[in-house]
Amino acid sequence: MEERILGRIGRAISVIGLGTWQLGADWGEVEDKDALAVLDAAAESGVTFLDTADVYGDGRSERLIGQFLAGNPGLPVMVATKMGRRVAQDPALYTLDNFRVWTDRSRANLGVETLDLVQLHCPPTSVYSRDAVYDALDTLVAEQRIAAYGVSVETCAEALTAIARPGTASVQIILNAFRRKPLDQALPAAQAAGVGIIARVPLASGLLSGRYSHDTAFAASDHRTYNRHGEAFDAGETFSGVDFDTGVDAAQEFVALVPAEATPAQAALRWVIQQPGVTTVIPGARNPEQARQNAAAAALPPFTAGQLDSIKDLYDRRIRAQVHDRW
Repeated sequence: MEERILGRIGRAISVIGLGTWQLGADWGEVEDKDALAVLDAAAESGVTFLDTADVYGDGRSERLIGQFLAGNPGLPVMVATKMGRRVAQDPALYTLDNFRVWTDRSRANLGVETLDLVQLHCPPTSVYSRDAVYDALDTLVAEQRIAAYGVSVETCAEALTAIARPGTASVQIILNAFRRKPLDQALPAAQAAGVGIIARVPLASGLLSGRYSHDTAFAASDHRTYNRHGEAFDAGETFSGVDFDTGVDAAQEFVALVPAEATPAQAALRWVIQQPGVTTVIPGARNPEQARQNAAAAALPPFTAGQLDSIKDLYDRRIRAQVHDRW
């Protein structure tokens, strides 16, 4: 699989990674053996970047990855985790002492001495501007608790604030054919600064797979049920903030634009990695076949200029008014 250098870390990773929120069971129940099978399939398909967080299943996702790594010593995989969402979202809690506690827990869960990459997990907006936060992160690097740090953001303004900091190695941001605002300023700024871009929610929580109808129902434990209007966390994380019925209709139009050699999900991933400045995209997978199909999207031919224009037109007509100015 094609690899790209992740920002200031200087390490090559696969252009298609694996997001492991699903393995924490926030998308419905997943058995341990099934989660490990997804990790195996991804690695066998050339995926060398895994994204997790201490809050996914309250550490379950990290522990499963740790189990996978222990069973595959020497596997060239980079693991990025996140911290800060297991506590009240109070900027005063983003301190060096807490960072040490949080990263020590993740190190234990993953079974590693040094975390490859730690990202602030969509903290309150003011956190991105605090000198003390970056000083604390620099201290974690000096103490070899972490090798590098980045941020996961909800808004493009937060991304731009973090990109301006010299120690920020990466920015994780929602980017897909139904969420295009990062293309305006955030991605060009990251590219100019040498900051990696990790694109998340690339399928708009599954909308861009084209598999949903207006009657599709999700499990009660699935965030597509309990966070559809931002009840638990930022609404932009669920369906990219797009109203479900609007998204279903738009997705059907997207399906009609998909090249014959690709599935809609693969086309959505191909679109993301074609955007200038993107380092990797991190789709989730519920089963091994999904992991393999996601990885195969890296080998698809790029979209033509005409195809890209059609996808932009779809966004402009159906989606832009709902989401572009919110995040």
